[in-house]
Amino acid sequence: MVETNDDVYDLTSVKPQLSTFRDLLKSASIADTAPDELSARHLDAAETVSEQRLEADAADPVTADEIWAAGVTYQISEEARTEESDTPEMYLYVHDAERPEIFFKSTPNRTVGPDEAVGIRADSDWDVPEPELAIVLYEGEIVGYTIGNDMSSRSIEGENPLYLPQAKVYDRCCSVGPAVVTDIEDPHSLTLSMSIHRDGERVYRGETNTSEMKRTCEELVSYYTAHNAVPELSVLLTGTSLVPDDDFTLQEGDEVTIDIESIGRLKNPVTVV
Repeated sequence: MVETNDDVYDLTSVKPQLSTFRDLLKSASIADTAPDELSARHLDAAETVSEQRLEADAADPVTADEIWAAGVTYQISEEARTEESDTPEMYLYVHDAERPEIFFKSTPNRTVGPDEAVGIRADSDWDVPEPELAIVLYEGEIVGYTIGNDMSSRSIEGENPLYLPQAKVYDRCCSVGPAVVTDIEDPHSLTLSMSIHRDGERVYRGETNTSEMKRTCEELVSYYTAHNAVPELSVLLTGTSLVPDDDFTLQEGDEVTIDIESIGRLKNPVTVV
């Protein structure tokens, strides 16, 4: 589906072969044209999509082969990791270093879409969502942006930095959505907010701006793709921008809502895995 300023269109009503965002990117690559230009050719003949159908069809808009993430790109992230860790000095070095932290985050079977449950580990007692601007790449090139939730176990990560993969990579460890936006002029100037509700009451709300990110999207992508076998379609999360207070931990049944200006809203309930 393609959304413009005027309406939402179903490209498959004209071109059944364009059933996914990957199909559109692949076709645009073969035609040596931009994805937006390719989709624009078919909008006049395409059927419009009702709001009811749009909500019913909400799902992971990317289905990336791999999701990677950048760490300690915001001051608040450095402060949070310093607080949780038994070796806090290492995070100070990363925040100020030339090379950013880039790590593997998720696979398609571990990733969920809008309104699907994200997971907290049953062997962790301190868990938080991490709202992040997400870069969408096709064959290593930036093609758009979406929202990512980098679910994390702070208790496991804080115990030992070598436990980072267990704190970050597990069942339902990441959510992505609600759409891929291809025409954002400046990804480094977007308002980002997160709220968490429990039993119908808001227990957390925070707001920031991607201008607080120390590194640019292009810099992070350059380190992610360098000397790396990058898959056809991937997502790179750009770092944690908001962190709840140290006395907060997610519980089963909580609802996490992340909003990023010009992209939309990603909402997920929480379950124990």
